[in-house]
Amino acid sequence: MSGGAIYIHIPFCKQACHYCDFHFSTSMKRKAEMVLALAKEIQMRKNELFDSQLPTPNSQLIETIYFGGGTPSVLQVEEIEFLIEEVYKHYKVAEKPEITLEANPDDLSENRIIELANTRINRLSIGIQSFFEDDLQLMNRAHNSAEAKKSLEMATRYFDNISIDLIYGMPGMSNEKWRANIETALSFGVPHISSYALTVEPKTALKKLIQTGKIAEPKDDVAQEHFHILVDTLQENGFIHYELSNFGKKNYFSKNNSAYWLGKKYIGIGPSAHSYDGISRSWNVANNIIYLKSLEENKLPSEKEILTQTDRYNEYVMTGLRTIWGISLERIQNEFGQKYLDYLLKQSQKFLSDDLLSIENDVLKTTKKGKFLADGIASDLFLINLE
Repeated sequence: MSGGAIYIHIPFCKQACHYCDFHFSTSMKRKAEMVLALAKEIQMRKNELFDSQLPTPNSQLIETIYFGGGTPSVLQVEEIEFLIEEVYKHYKVAEKPEITLEANPDDLSENRIIELANTRINRLSIGIQSFFEDDLQLMNRAHNSAEAKKSLEMATRYFDNISIDLIYGMPGMSNEKWRANIETALSFGVPHISSYALTVEPKTALKKLIQTGKIAEPKDDVAQEHFHILVDTLQENGFIHYELSNFGKKNYFSKNNSAYWLGKKYIGIGPSAHSYDGISRSWNVANNIIYLKSLEENKLPSEKEILTQTDRYNEYVMTGLRTIWGISLERIQNEFGQKYLDYLLKQSQKFLSDDLLSIENDVLKTTKKGKFLADGIASDLFLINLE
């Protein structure tokens, strides 16, 4: 029985980070109401994950539960436990599922960490972003440098499976400063690091600050240099670069995120959350009030699209190129047919010639030189229309 995943979106934050374009509210007024609505959606969707490949269709095992956001660590421990219990009540859950909570350092007092360690949560994803005060202020993070270090010092005492987020390509960030950030992260012995280039999304405070000249625009060449420093340093320290932005020690890859990249089915609970069942994709309304009202009326506030064969091909190309698993040419032929395979190989030629892509054991992958450019290369391999 192939496994599924459940993602629970907690749409609240203490304050808005300048770079963030995820869906959240800084008002906690409706938090208790939201927790009950999330529980109701978990219950209403209990029959969505079944495996039609089995002789008698059967529910899929839930292998991962992931609390994302927003900032899930603004929830009380009792609220988190209540939502986990709702999943166990309505779904078949694997014997040892990966249960992740995204948390901010300012929410992780020693007491809170001990409380969390006594729940079913067995993985923390801590939003450090930087260990430097000026970076944290530029991003408008709710924590400071001392809290970042203190939270890791304590979390590593009670949790074995910890991931941290770091952001590179910050305006004015030298290579030395970026190296110092990585070295500080490594000093805590965490087994997983997710790291992203600072990107300027429309309608964010960061975009406005750049437009008004208060902050310099991030530079692509700086981000690319930081990326290569990151890859080299983490690989020297025993990390496997298994997805464009993700690095894990052996046995510490994120099972939740790997499920997305490997095309497994998942249910997204909460405002703005996305779901995928192998054939279609659906997404909930990104509005807390409308979400709450719909659930109150026993309606799921979501839209759905059936993925065409071309959509599924493009998606596989995008996720495949970002990961250590690459794009299986055999799978392209079997699932999509010869025309798709011919198109892929034709479009790949220039990247193979420029040593940005390589083919080994019938698998198309980015080379070390091509890794940072994976998304751009993938878009050139996408199919717009195949007649």
